[in-house]
Amino acid sequence: MAIRLNPYLHFSGDARAAMEFYRSVLGGELEVMTFGDMGGGGDDYPDDGVMHAFLRTDAGLELMASDGGDGSTATAGRVSCSISGDDLETLTRYFDGLAEGGTVDVPFEKQAWGDAFGQVTDRFGVRWLVDAATPAS
Repeated sequence: MAIRLNPYLHFSGDARAAMEFYRSVLGGELEVMTFGDMGGGGDDYPDDGVMHAFLRTDAGLELMASDGGDGSTATAGRVSCSISGDDLETLTRYFDGLAEGGTVDVPFEKQAWGDAFGQVTDRFGVRWLVDAATPAS
């Protein structure tokens, strides 16, 4: 059995918008289950709030999220999402897409260690590290 570590982001009411944004940037299939789908969120969560969302991309990336957080931002705990590989074109597209409406903290460009790297905080407050490895010669 394979073992994976998957980022699980917690939002305060905008998980659906965030996950639809990530699907528009990263591609793939998005599944969303609301609190209403499971019988209601009671007094704590609206029926249309996201109980669990799962995005699986064609590239094999997996990202999960919910509105079931504690009211803090998605970056509570100072966690970042990192995407890396050797497909410069795809990783550049991901970086540019994630930067739309967000803040570029480190421009996506060649770094001292030879890779193209950048850091962006997206419009939902999630920090992304994107690294495109330099092909071996």
